[in-house]
Amino acid sequence: MAWVPFEKGDNNYDVIIIGAGISGINFAYRLQERSPQLNYAIIERRHEIGGTWSLFKYPGIRSDSDLYTFGFPWRPWNHNDAIAEGDLIRNYVKESAEEYGIDKKIKFNTKVSGASYNSTSKTWTFDTQNTSGEKKTYKARWMLICTGYYDYENPLQTDIPGIKDFKGQVIHPQFWPEDLDYTNKNVTVIGSGATAITVVPIMADKAKHITMLQRSPSYVMAIPREDIIEKFIRAVFPAFIQAILLRWKWIFAPLILVTYSAWFPRAARATMNKLTELQLPKSIPRDPHFTPRYNPWEQRMCMCPDGDFFKALRSGKASIETGVIENITPNAIKLTSGRELNPDIIITATGLKLQFGGGMAIKVDEKPFVLGEKLVWKGSMLEDLPNASFSMGYVDASWTLGADATAQLTTRIWNQMRDEGVVEVTARRLGDEKETVKPIDLLRLNSTYVQKGKDQLPVAGDRGQWVPRSNFIRDIMTAWYGDIKTSTEWVKA
Repeated sequence: MAWVPFEKGDNNYDVIIIGAGISGINFAYRLQERSPQLNYAIIERRHEIGGTWSLFKYPGIRSDSDLYTFGFPWRPWNHNDAIAEGDLIRNYVKESAEEYGIDKKIKFNTKVSGASYNSTSKTWTFDTQNTSGEKKTYKARWMLICTGYYDYENPLQTDIPGIKDFKGQVIHPQFWPEDLDYTNKNVTVIGSGATAITVVPIMADKAKHITMLQRSPSYVMAIPREDIIEKFIRAVFPAFIQAILLRWKWIFAPLILVTYSAWFPRAARATMNKLTELQLPKSIPRDPHFTPRYNPWEQRMCMCPDGDFFKALRSGKASIETGVIENITPNAIKLTSGRELNPDIIITATGLKLQFGGGMAIKVDEKPFVLGEKLVWKGSMLEDLPNASFSMGYVDASWTLGADATAQLTTRIWNQMRDEGVVEVTARRLGDEKETVKPIDLLRLNSTYVQKGKDQLPVAGDRGQWVPRSNFIRDIMTAWYGDIKTSTEWVKA
């Protein structure tokens, strides 16, 4: 890459990666693999590698995507469980970084408060502060934003009438107290997403009783920890072939399900209803508890390995209640239906607060960069933001697939810049695109937390290079062979 020479300094890099979660580690590997001429550093606000898997500590935390695609393609997941617990994932990411020397590039306990681009020097400047209060400035030619899409410090504030009057413990899963003792306690989990589906079966073992209280139902799919196809692949093929086949099996299976659901929503809904009825005890009717208002895959599908969520319901240690909270008193949750719950502990599994870039302030030539007005180019770059990429996954497939498509597309751009003597690349709506390209939501989800926080995210476009990502196969082919010049400006030295 034909960078303009830097002034001397220990804190100057070709690339700064913000975030040492799964996206940041994957980006670092792709940089080392495909653009080894570039030097880089990773800035991480936490004390360890792992991102989400370092932050969340609630019981049973696990992926809601299979690890054969959520894991790295360059270091295949080698456990038999497709859906894995948080500790295993964190260790896997940590070991992957150590194996390729990426861990030595990370500056821990350091938060980026601001990032400013200068179009004259073609340089990003990062203002940081560590946990000791020490401030430091870093400079780079390219910024990679790998911070995820939610606020690490603040949970989503949900309006639950009377929640402050409750005399028992109220816990948000994002800030789980490690010393929480729920043995022989009555627990109510408010919510019906992946977190609720995860904690209910785990906590049911020790709790006196646990109730999942939902305002509206979600789809819950029971999947085997290891299915027949996976057992056959492991029995027949050598290890290196196993990794390839397992990964592509899990790439195609969700794609087929999502496509089928989009084309035949009524049939998909009927299938999900039948599968759910097979799992439920006779004491719990499917309607209203498992009759979502939306079609399958219009929100993320909740997965439960070996049907553990349904097993908890069948055991009688867990139950489900569907209704609207009228008020919470010091001792009870009162529903508009007249029903009343009497928990000792309330867990508010009501979603995450969306946030882009870890909340850092971004400027271009001293002007604040207004995120909500900008479109996303090829799912990887932001309109009018020079020399910057960001990592975004899929809503109906593994996050890492999208992160890797971005990483491979970005390294391809860097190598093209080097070959052409280019120092700056910016995504822009050119010609009549300002009038013809219409903004649409970046995330194809109607979940409450997404709808509440979508103003914190950029938007996609309805055509051209601005359309949102739809599937990994198309996106990886675009990253390898697609057009990288349309709707961009390339500036030579």
